[in-house]
Amino acid sequence: MANEKPVYRRVLLKISGEALAGDQHSGLDFEMIGQVCDVVKECLELGVQVGLVVGGGNFWRGVKDGGGRMERTRADHMGMLATVMNCLAVADVCEQKGIPVRVQTAIEMRSIAEPYIRSRAIRHLEKGRVVIFGCGTGNPYFSTDTAAVLRAAEISADVILLAKNVDGVYSADPVKDPSAVKYDSITYDEVLSRHLMVMDSTATSLSMDNHIPVLLFALKDPRNILRALCGENVGTIVRE
Repeated sequence: MANEKPVYRRVLLKISGEALAGDQHSGLDFEMIGQVCDVVKECLELGVQVGLVVGGGNFWRGVKDGGGRMERTRADHMGMLATVMNCLAVADVCEQKGIPVRVQTAIEMRSIAEPYIRSRAIRHLEKGRVVIFGCGTGNPYFSTDTAAVLRAAEISADVILLAKNVDGVYSADPVKDPSAVKYDSITYDEVLSRHLMVMDSTATSLSMDNHIPVLLFALKDPRNILRALCGENVGTIVRE
């Protein structure tokens, strides 16, 4: 990979909370986080600017965990706090590896992180710092995938790298349907009209309206992040 040239200059990497939990499915797998941070460091060394949005599903999923038993807004607020725990864990591992990093949250918690300010985030990126965005969009009813698209649009990212537990977009759920076909490339319209599980429809339409390509791949091998950056054929790209 050393001689590869990145095809993107500024990226927004979205990592699901479940991916940070590794095989244990909840909590934090620090070995996995360490591998991700190692790859992020290599991205920086290639001159790529990296913004990071993390989910919170390894601790709490608002709709699923609070469903029917809690008011939705409050359940979503708990989910936002879950993302902050992940942000702090990833930031700490980054710092241990000598990666300059800043955490910004959409809900102010000044003793823990900077409030999200677009111009400051861009300044950090330009100085070679990784910026980790917490609390999703800061609003209930919006997923962290939507937050990833929103932040990508705000910082003018060239691409959204969506690191999930699945290795691409399929015609059906590959776990339930062994005949499901994986796509190398697909349009936003197809994703929306066929209800394919890439991101939720809000996130998909937001990326479509703002012309930001989304590259979905499996985080199981964190080096896929680097391969995706260098234009290798990993996962599925969603674009116009």
